Amino acid sequence: MELQPHEKISVLIITLNEEAHMYELLSDLEFADEVIVIDSMSTDQTKSICESFSNVRFVVNKFENYTSQRNFAIDQAKNNWILFIDADERLTPALKAEIIETVSQNQEISAYLFYRKFYFKKKVLRFSGWQTDRIFRLFKKDKCRYTHKRLVHEKLDVDGKITYFKHRLIHYSYADYESYKKKMITYGKLKAREKYQSGFKPTVFHYYGHSIYNFLYQYLIRLGILDGRKGIVICYLNALSVTARYKELERLYKENQ
Repeated sequence: MELQPHEKISVLIITLNEEAHMYELLSDLEFADEVIVIDSMSTDQTKSICESFSNVRFVVNKFENYTSQRNFAIDQAKNNWILFIDADERLTPALKAEIIETVSQNQEISAYLFYRKFYFKKKVLRFSGWQTDRIFRLFKKDKCRYTHKRLVHEKLDVDGKITYFKHRLIHYSYADYESYKKKMITYGKLKAREKYQSGFKPTVFHYYGHSIYNFLYQYLIRLGILDGRKGIVICYLNALSVTARYKELERLYKENQ
């Protein structure tokens, strides 16, 4: 028999063409009072898979940036406890039990940070800058909101206490080269828009040296070298995101001169 939390939880998922992940993910969320999928006009089978689950509400909302999409998702939830999970993330049984115990007993904490365990083609990626990655995933709706200063790698503004979960969230971050490359370029372009809106003025170093610095830092200082070939690929693609950022930033400045 599955454990159920005493406090009701709304699980929120943002999607775009995630048919490869949705059935497995949605099959493991029976503890949630409601599951809401906010979709950015998928063209694959994401919608039909979601609608095959009676406890899932499928909502289409045009994507502008990650911050606005997440805040839109929060506004759809009827419960105060929010659990955000990405389509390529999974809860372990231990983490699920910890979530259920937390919302049932702890009313003093406003938001919880999760550490994540990254997978590269279903094998653990232990270094390459991801070993200390942490992210907000469980929080109270009336105490938290994503700041509009960030368009990507969203920042949650929290009114109240913050703590950490003991068990890690599984993140299948890298399935294949082209999809990860596309994601990194998208992140880079959104980061450029964020920088442009803040009035950031890049220097020669940013245009010609920042991506090299990023690769060397992640590969040598953050120990990507210990991940072997996986580390080279991940560190290169993360650096490519930096290159895409400054190319897009240069385009924005030229376009708006």
